[in-house]
Amino acid sequence: MEFQDEYNLSFLNLEDRHTERQLENAIVSNIAKTLGQFGSDFAFMGQQFRIELDNKEYFVDLLFYHRRLKSLIAIELKVNEFKPEYSQQLNWYLHLLDKTVKYSEDNPSIGILLCKSKSKLTVEYALELVNKPMGVASYTYSQLPEEFARNLPGEQEFKILLSDINLENKESD
Repeated sequence: MEFQDEYNLSFLNLEDRHTERQLENAIVSNIAKTLGQFGSDFAFMGQQFRIELDNKEYFVDLLFYHRRLKSLIAIELKVNEFKPEYSQQLNWYLHLLDKTVKYSEDNPSIGILLCKSKSKLTVEYALELVNKPMGVASYTYSQLPEEFARNLPGEQEFKILLSDINLENKESD
């Protein structure tokens, strides 16, 4: 199984500026489309999945189970650039999931930090400090106002338009 480096979440119909909770709720409201972005064999287990330890509560933004990998997949959402402390927080959640939620026949839990943006070098250095399997992906999001979107070509129409222009340019050469 291979995780993507970037996910296109434009289908969520959010404002360009949104909170982590708005992003999370939109993902859950569009769970079928979201699972399509992540790939097959994902099963949704919960939003704000609660883990309790020593009379304290911790909440994983989104929790999935990957059937083929036999692993819990914890997704933490951040609406800003990746910060190293995010990987430590997710590492802690993965440790808690492995100790308190996963079954003995399951493989270790895997984490995905989904951030608005990231520096590859900062991510590389931060992940050297964690001991749980984890990846950091960014997400793109572009939502045109309805009045513009209605009057502009869609992605497929735009590709056809560009190929027509390229053909015209080749013919005129």
